[in-house]
Amino acid sequence: MKKQMLLFFLIVLFSTPVSATVVEANNPDYAGKTLTFFRYTDAVTAQTAPLFSLTFDNAGNAKTTVDITSIIFIFSDFGVYRGMYFIEPKETEQLQLPPIREKSFADQKNPFFKPVPFWFNSNSELNKKISAFDAKFNQLTNQYFNQLYFQKSKSIYDTVIQVLNQEFPTQENGVFGSHKKLKIKMLESDVFRLKAEEIAPALSSVSPQYWTTPAFMELFDKVFNNKLSFDVKEMKGTDLRNAVTVNNINYLLNHVKIKYELSGTIAELVALKMLHDGFYSGDFAKSSILELLKSEKLTKSNDSTIRQITKNVTDKLEFLQPGSNAPIICLENIDGNYKCSDENKDKFKYLIFADTEMMVCREQLKYLTKIQEDFRKYLEIIVVLRKTDIIEMKMFLVKNEIPGLKLIDENGKYIKQYKVRSFPTCLLLDENHEVIYSEAKAPLDGFEQQFGKFLQNELFQRQRNQSR
Repeated sequence: MKKQMLLFFLIVLFSTPVSATVVEANNPDYAGKTLTFFRYTDAVTAQTAPLFSLTFDNAGNAKTTVDITSIIFIFSDFGVYRGMYFIEPKETEQLQLPPIREKSFADQKNPFFKPVPFWFNSNSELNKKISAFDAKFNQLTNQYFNQLYFQKSKSIYDTVIQVLNQEFPTQENGVFGSHKKLKIKMLESDVFRLKAEEIAPALSSVSPQYWTTPAFMELFDKVFNNKLSFDVKEMKGTDLRNAVTVNNINYLLNHVKIKYELSGTIAELVALKMLHDGFYSGDFAKSSILELLKSEKLTKSNDSTIRQITKNVTDKLEFLQPGSNAPIICLENIDGNYKCSDENKDKFKYLIFADTEMMVCREQLKYLTKIQEDFRKYLEIIVVLRKTDIIEMKMFLVKNEIPGLKLIDENGKYIKQYKVRSFPTCLLLDENHEVIYSEAKAPLDGFEQQFGKFLQNELFQRQRNQSR
């Protein structure tokens, strides 16, 4: 018996992660719901990854364990809220949830909707401290709003800092110390209109483990948002632009070091941010940005965090670029049959993400009959529908004889995978499911002309190649 008890103890001891954190919540109003908590992957792409989910039983109880080795900032979007939290290793976190408040119909359809942020109430001293600090910070900056942001009063600014230091006197460099320091630097920047060069050194002392905290990400983005585009337009910017063109990563890193007084891993992070934003700016050849990201200075950096962020940025920028393989979509159509978007190998594919509850999508979809008539021989229409009322959706599609393969994205899997922000979103793919246009025109916005011109050139080139 004693041996059995010892064996059971050893199994439990070694099967439970030593750094496992227990997360609990109880609220009857949340019965049957699931909250998914995400973390940021990095400060450059600001992409997210799920860390864990809390599923509530019929009584409104939820409990799970999370295996982590360090403090991580996490958040969950539910209803109109964004609940924020720092989860700690080897702790039992007891979260308190606010009253449920679901999004309105308008909020659900608004691609620019921003949830209301709040810090979860819990038994965590760290989170209580950060929540209290932010509450006091917001109260003071609201109270002295005009004196701070319009009059730029140095005496009022000093008063605010004095009050914050009195109530939160910590000098430690941990999570709270970093949060406090960066929030105060953000305030100083806003009040006195500091230049990027004056703010940047404050970021150099922040440990990479805090690069995905909200205070760092907010200040980092404020300082370096679209900085590559701005810097090449300065008096000596021609050399920087040339460096991008000829893929000179050393020049870019040296530029960061001299202009912003940064070196080491933080300089590499800034360079990645500049390349990321420059890619989307339209000011640089995308091929040049992608080549710079292949530099061994970044891909083989001494810091593993930089290497991972380089991969994250590269993956994001290459996603759905012309010539890349678009993810194959496999879903049930409106008749309940399982279909995939790559089944037809003989035609180009016009891929449309739509929401039939939105009037603009309805009008765009109605025009597909004309496009089908014009390009039936060369084009397959694939409509990926956001899940709405299935009966009303079918009635609309049947009544208006909407052509093409109509797939229902039940859980929004492919809407998320294709990073769809608004409806309709359209792409043009070739017969092999490779991207031709990641931002094809919508049916009523000129797709006929766009595809007609492309098709004419493509058929000419294919005929020319065959005759050689």
